[in-house]
Amino acid sequence: MSLFEVGRLCLKIAGRDAGRKCVIVENVGEGYVVVDGSTRRKKVNIKHLEPLSEMVELKDKAGHEDVKKAFEKLGLKVWDKKSKKVSERPKKVKKVKPKKEVKAKPKKEAAKEEVNKETSLKKEKAEKKPEAKTETKAEKEVEAPMEA
Repeated sequence: MSLFEVGRLCLKIAGRDAGRKCVIVENVGEGYVVVDGSTRRKKVNIKHLEPLSEMVELKDKAGHEDVKKAFEKLGLKVWDKKSKKVSERPKKVKKVKPKKEVKAKPKKEAAKEEVNKETSLKKEKAEKKPEAKTETKAEKEVEAPMEA
């Protein structure tokens, strides 16, 4: 017989629930038990428990409600899962932008306009090119002062 049998009250000495009382609900295997009570219900290493002298009558693999009743008889608090309160969030309002009206053109006309634009752009570029000036000898002589 082990000290760690079903119904034994223990004190958690390590971990998140250290300092809280629990009861052994199930013996899992070598060195591990399942505990419940003022702690979260979970599998625990027996090295993290300190057995107390008190025993509670529980059946093997007892549910949380059974443990809760036994702890209330002893006057101990039981860890209960707190449900999260979800606050109501304001609904998002979609902003509607007014759409600009675009007249749909048939595909053939749109293609013709694109070709016309391309050719007109080419013509404009050609017209804008500055023509290279070629100075004649007479112009050069006028610009340069005569040396005598």
